[in-house]
Amino acid sequence: MKRRTLLGGAAVGAATAAEPWGRLAFALSKGSTIDSHAVAALVDRAAELHLSELNLSGRRLQGVVESHLDAITAALTHAGEHERALTIAAGETAALAGWVAWDLGEHQKAGAYYTVTSECAEAAGHPPLRGLALTYASYGAATPKQALELLSQAAQDVRGHGNATAAAWVHGRQAEEAAQAGDETGAMRALERARFAYDFADHVNEQAWVRFVTPHRMDSLALSVYGHLRRKELTATADSAVARLGEALPDSGVVVLGDLASALLRGGDVDRGVYVSHAFAAAARAKPNTMGRERARTVAAQLPSRERELSHHLEQFAS
Repeated sequence: MKRRTLLGGAAVGAATAAEPWGRLAFALSKGSTIDSHAVAALVDRAAELHLSELNLSGRRLQGVVESHLDAITAALTHAGEHERALTIAAGETAALAGWVAWDLGEHQKAGAYYTVTSECAEAAGHPPLRGLALTYASYGAATPKQALELLSQAAQDVRGHGNATAAAWVHGRQAEEAAQAGDETGAMRALERARFAYDFADHVNEQAWVRFVTPHRMDSLALSVYGHLRRKELTATADSAVARLGEALPDSGVVVLGDLASALLRGGDVDRGVYVSHAFAAAARAKPNTMGRERARTVAAQLPSRERELSHHLEQFAS
């Protein structure tokens, strides 16, 4: 389908037509009919993409995600009774596109994607979508206080049945940001809420975009919090996280190793932190992904001066 047909043949501004978020915003006002099997395929693919960041480089993932967003945008103009399902899938895909854009340094583009994700949430009457956009946006906030303001709204958006895994992620992020701000009480309370929500979550039938929130990712959040706060629980949590990873490192293991290295270095266990940093660098090189790049920047900045070569390697990987 040619792009001008994708846009319904209507006259739109050049700026709107030039970017995927603009085409999605335009399509939200349209409607018609589409085969239910095609809808299911588009929705399922949107779900799969939220795991792809664990095994694709940022630039490659960006192309895949934006192409799928164009496909959903085209379908939205013929959605009919499937409009809500496709709008939600479009919002999930746009949010991921924003996250990847932010990782690649395209911050204005990321903001545009998050905005259209919120528009999808409003159009579909599905608040968790806005919570997704706000939680992604919290990573790019200028200060922990600003991040916590975004996450406070996100926490409201993911309340209720079917949102427990999303709530676990949001509260985990609140714990991270509170820890960075030095609010130990707030951080520990938020981490406890995250664990409670995760323990009671339905990990099969909730939102597609929370599939990356695995036990490994929960370990990662706890390690980040304990490292910032220099809590005594860091050592036991680190041991548990390593044992859970096992010998066959899963894709999410890159994230856990990065957070473990950072937590150990920040917590004062420098020798062990350096050892894990080398393991993280090897894993990140073998499985380059968006989250690994972000961790590489953090670990490189914390390494002792004697590890200049490793620090330089991680900085190059993150660039």
